[in-house]
Amino acid sequence: MNQPFHKRHTRFTSSSGLAPATPALQDCIARHQAVVPGLADLDARTRTSIDLDALIDLYEQCYPLLEQAMWADGADFHPLLASYQALFREQEALIAQRCKHGQVSDDRHRFILSIPVADRPSHLRACLESIVQVCTLFDYGGHESGSWDKIRVVVSEDSRDEANVRRHIELVDEYRQKGLQVVHFGLAEQYDLLHALPPQTRERLGHLLTTQPRERFYLKGQAANRNLSYLKCLQLTADRRNTLYYLIDSDQSLCVNRQTAAGEEAVFALNYFHAIDKIFRSTDTLMLTGKMVGDPPVSPAVMAANFLDDVTAFFTRLATLSADEACQFHDLPTQPVGDAAYHDMAKLFGFENQPATFPYACRLAGAHDHVACLADFAQRLNAFFFGEHLTRKTGFAYGSGFTQLAPARTVYPGNYIVNYAGLKYVIPFGHLRLRMSGPTAGRLIAAEIGPRFASFNMPNLHRRTTEAGPGDDFRPGVELGEASVDVSNEFERQFFGDLMLFSTEALVRQADVTRPFAQDAIDAVVAQKEAELLALYQQKHDAIAARNRQLDDLVFHAGHWWLQAAEHAPALAQALRQVRAFIDNIDRNFGEQALAWRQIQSAAHRAERKRQIVEALMAYRAERDAWDSLF
Repeated sequence: MNQPFHKRHTRFTSSSGLAPATPALQDCIARHQAVVPGLADLDARTRTSIDLDALIDLYEQCYPLLEQAMWADGADFHPLLASYQALFREQEALIAQRCKHGQVSDDRHRFILSIPVADRPSHLRACLESIVQVCTLFDYGGHESGSWDKIRVVVSEDSRDEANVRRHIELVDEYRQKGLQVVHFGLAEQYDLLHALPPQTRERLGHLLTTQPRERFYLKGQAANRNLSYLKCLQLTADRRNTLYYLIDSDQSLCVNRQTAAGEEAVFALNYFHAIDKIFRSTDTLMLTGKMVGDPPVSPAVMAANFLDDVTAFFTRLATLSADEACQFHDLPTQPVGDAAYHDMAKLFGFENQPATFPYACRLAGAHDHVACLADFAQRLNAFFFGEHLTRKTGFAYGSGFTQLAPARTVYPGNYIVNYAGLKYVIPFGHLRLRMSGPTAGRLIAAEIGPRFASFNMPNLHRRTTEAGPGDDFRPGVELGEASVDVSNEFERQFFGDLMLFSTEALVRQADVTRPFAQDAIDAVVAQKEAELLALYQQKHDAIAARNRQLDDLVFHAGHWWLQAAEHAPALAQALRQVRAFIDNIDRNFGEQALAWRQIQSAAHRAERKRQIVEALMAYRAERDAWDSLF
């Protein structure tokens, strides 16, 4: 097992004989020792120590003390956060000083971040900006060269729209000027790199990478694009022993959300690179995954029932209030949204029952009435079909810290890290374009490497939509019309993604994942899980229909104040049209005549999908062996 960085160097004392300057550390102790008692114990040691190794170690002891104080209820958060960030920057300066004068090298990990992107320039900007902010505020590895020395970023292109490709390239140039070592991995380069592989190898990897021709080398899907980006990352790797590969989705940012009396705020309070480096140097982890906060990482296809519950609860409460009184929807939630609270079938994943409904928190600032609240609520409703959940966003909780590990079973494709040996554990079955690819891959990986596949408490902030609205985002399987939203493709991919996931989960319990799966075993588990899911989806289908009718009756047929008020308030009339569009879109996508529902009910369609799933599972081991041969 590797040893922590601060214990792997020879001792070095300042050449002047004087203790190095530590103004941030001294200021932190002076400012916060009254509320963080543990800091007082470190005060005397900072005044007497001139040993750089011991001094650098003091910072490591400070961090958890500040974290616990910072995330405690009632904490004076921002002053603590400012001190916390300043400590990291100062520690980085001391590490650089030790390396410069002590003739020792900084052998912490370098990072190559890969960001697959498809027609999402606004999301990409937010993602790159978050990386710059983390680099600026924490300064992992320093930036003496003018760029952050230990951080490289690959933007892996998968856009169809040439205008978006140009915008992505412009963003790469812009952020290179800000100090990021960032490169654009374009479609032509991807194609050439793929075809540099021996033809036999390339053929064997067709399902993991892609078989699309040069003229259509776009929208390959997140799994294929991500796996192709591995080839570019390897090309950029100078030291395989000391490089980590960090995969991030373009709609995620390296920050977390914090609930305040004024609403939710995004904060750069996690030093991702520092924590990840410590984990990989002190454990035998091959793959590490964080989670997500903010918008749910799942399809609206598995959130519709509980979302309708919460929308109905909003209107039920609104009916008891007056149109022109001050908005009453600004109370802080009485309890945080728990894991998978957004999922209609959370029990399938082992999560406990959540409250029946979660309250809506109005995002409007300043004085406003319920008419304004309703107008803002209504115009946000259709963002649900792009994956935004207005009432069940997951919030960050510090818990037991950032470096505690737990066995993992799900890869979060937008937030996972591997070392060179871990590059073997790709996300398979990309050619099927199914949802739930991360959980499916996770079950296979966990069965193969056990606790060396781990999770940790450093989520990314997930934002499904930008300020420009849903129309600014490409989302596979979602088609946006003037008033309609069609998620039938995504709904279909969700059902069969669930079938792939739960079949895989059952299969790895009874078979050796390092050997080819037998067809009779695959056929048996697929048939069993198909029957179970059909029953569950039928229950969910019936529940959505009933709840949508209930919402329609409550809003448009119960005679509540908004109907009369709308006659004289154009904004309110528009809001009701938006609610009507939402109800109609629920029926269009999840009702009896919905295309995806008819496909799920079709024995012929299911038979074709099952054939694809069975063949993919049978080929998994051979494809993995071909992929492993690259390493």
